[in-house]
Parts: sequence; structure tokens; C-alpha cells
Amino acid sequence: MALKRMDNVGIVVEDLTAAIDFFGELGLALEGRAMIEGEWAGRVTGLGNQRVEIAMMRTPDGHSRLELSRFLAPDIIADHRKAPVNALGYLRVMFAVDDIDETLERLCARGAALVGEVVQYRDTYRLCYIRGPEGILIGLAQELG
Repeated sequence: MALKRMDNVGIVVEDLTAAIDFFGELGLALEGRAMIEGEWAGRVTGLGNQRVEIAMMRTPDGHSRLELSRFLAPDIIADHRKAPVNALGYLRVMFAVDDIDETLERLCARGAALVGEVVQYRDTYRLCYIRGPEGILIGLAQELG
């Protein structure tokens, strides 16, 4: 049996509505929002009787999804949002955009902050990292040519 696709990337946030608004501004569409709770959900995550509100956001091409989660129970036990780009573990999501400057302008108006600077890699890409809602690290890439 072969791998079919990557279904989604999950990000845990404190303010689900603000995260939905931010990623909506980036261009993702809200597919749905729901409360996930109960013993069955805790069996999947290993967290026991959990209660979590999720929002599934879809990229414009329909091939990728971002699952935003706000845990109500159990309590959050760690916070990796301010980790630098060379920290171990899952760290960032990279999005391809048509116009990196226009995208930065829109997202910075919603509170995003440029981490370093916009750089050009050969004649192929313009790239940058930003900190989005709650300090989430996001990469932006504009293909050139």
C-alpha cells in the first residue's frame, strides 16, 4: 500500500478565531469548525478525556490543510512558539505566494512580524519567515520566473 497524501499540519493556538482570521487573510479557506471531545479522541492522542476546538483550513489548490486546535482540556503543558528556526521538532509551515511583498503588507497589518529579511535564492525564489498569530513561525516563498 502506498502513501496517498499528506492530509494536514496541526498547530495549537490560544485564540482560534484570531488564527482563523489570520490564515484566512493569507488565503486559506475555512472548511469547518468543531468541538472534538470524549474518550475516543483521547485514545487517538493519548491525552485521555480531552476537549479541543478545531478549525480545518484548506489551501486554495485544495491539496493541503491546516488544522488549528485550541485545547480546553487537558491544560497546555509546553509552549514552543518562540523557538528559533533551528530548534528540534516540527517548527514551521511554508506557503507559496504570488507576491511576497503584497502578502507581507497584508499580514503585517494583522500583526505579523518579519523574522529576518526577505531574501532571494538565485533566480528561483524570494523567501522570508514571519511570526504570525501567537508567534507561530510561517515561511513565505515566491517562485520567480
